[in-house]
Amino acid sequence: MTGRSLFVLGGARSGKSRYAQARAEAIAGRHIFIATAEAHDAEMRDRIARHRADRDERWQTVEAPHDLAAALDAADDADAVVLVDCLTIWISNLMLAEADCEAATRELCEAIGRFGGQLILVANEVGLGIVPDNALARRFRDEAGRTNQAVAAAVQEVQMIFAGLPQRLK
Repeated sequence: MTGRSLFVLGGARSGKSRYAQARAEAIAGRHIFIATAEAHDAEMRDRIARHRADRDERWQTVEAPHDLAAALDAADDADAVVLVDCLTIWISNLMLAEADCEAATRELCEAIGRFGGQLILVANEVGLGIVPDNALARRFRDEAGRTNQAVAAAVQEVQMIFAGLPQRLK
């Protein structure tokens, strides 16, 4: 790998996206935000608008709700500073589309390995709570956990955010 890669994990409202964006903005280069969310309802449209408002004019936004590996390959450049937010929503999108999450994660990890710029990926840590009460939620938790493990193995640095405070894991 010629670039640098960072994986930022945390719970909901832990400060992981803010931390990841600050790390990205501290790096000189062409800033690209790869968004995985899709605006299916008013609340999500508002959430996406708030996130966009948090980024200044230096950011180019690319929407990649499904084919994240291809989006990374398209953004790859030694001068690129790419922030992917977030893998948890990406997994949800894949599950809703009945896609092969394992194959997509493998393709993502391969894209991480060949990425030549600065890459920061964000995901929720969903395995710290209670066991979900239904099969779909359990499957989602399991898919997200497997993806997080694979991505953590593929990157150079992993930070876990607790109450806005980073803890280096790798």
